[in-house]
Amino acid sequence: MKTALAALLLSLAFALPAQAEDKAAVKMYATSWCPYCAKARAYFARRGIAYVEVDIEKSREGRAEYDKLGARGVPVILVGAQRMNGFSEARLSQLLSEAGY
Repeated sequence: MKTALAALLLSLAFALPAQAEDKAAVKMYATSWCPYCAKARAYFARRGIAYVEVDIEKSREGRAEYDKLGARGVPVILVGAQRMNGFSEARLSQLLSEAGY
């Protein structure tokens, strides 16, 4: 019985990091001066959410990605394949929750 329990605990310990890696990537297209971008940054910091920020005014490649999305305005936040234009804490919480955060 102890051996089975130990094996179960060991398998769970190794499974947890893999689950964390399966979370959808979070990316935000932003500018330095945007107040809603600042709110999104603060939200990510409070929740400890790792994300990639692309400043569309400082990165040529970032601006090309933003344009390819057909985006208008900032922030544009991607959680995996889900997209949010602007910032709504309730909507972002929902997207992140659905993505396993």
